[in-house]
Amino acid sequence: MDDAHLSLNLIPHIEGGYFAELDRNPLLIPNPFPTHALCTTRTAPTPLSGSNDVRNASTSIYYLLTPASPLGCLHRNLGRTVHTLIQGRGRYVIIHADEQREGPSKRVESFVVGLDADKGERSVWVVEGGKYKASFLLPWDGEERLLISETVVPGFEYADHDFLTMEGFAELVSEEQRGELEWLIRKA
Repeated sequence: MDDAHLSLNLIPHIEGGYFAELDRNPLLIPNPFPTHALCTTRTAPTPLSGSNDVRNASTSIYYLLTPASPLGCLHRNLGRTVHTLIQGRGRYVIIHADEQREGPSKRVESFVVGLDADKGERSVWVVEGGKYKASFLLPWDGEERLLISETVVPGFEYADHDFLTMEGFAELVSEEQRGELEWLIRKA
């Protein structure tokens, strides 16, 4: 384990990479997600509160990718996630599964996370709920890692989270995109 793991008390994340929860707002709010909007293949059946009627107002985590765990697999949250770069470089891929679009495939967006704004790199970005996202490590001038913070509103719950399956993936993207992005699907 490197210094970041130790100093930030990070543990392995089921998406890939490592994380530590920084804050779970104690304010409970009504669950804004209708029952039918809950992920069909939820990662957990119930939230930490034990009730699907409420959610914490927000949560924040550190999230780290390293050469030992360089990939965060395609997954979806129902809540809005604000990402802030702390250190390093990576690439994000977003499949806009929630958007209405003509044609058989959904819009796929990809961008570099980094500090070189002149080259179009992003240091702060928002992923609205309902979109699938993945991330992976890119080399940079410093130590090879991608350390970000994520704030989820309303607060993150595994009951509001799911992984993209190979079957679902095939329904969302073109054959060409499948060939390029299939490696981002979590292996069961």
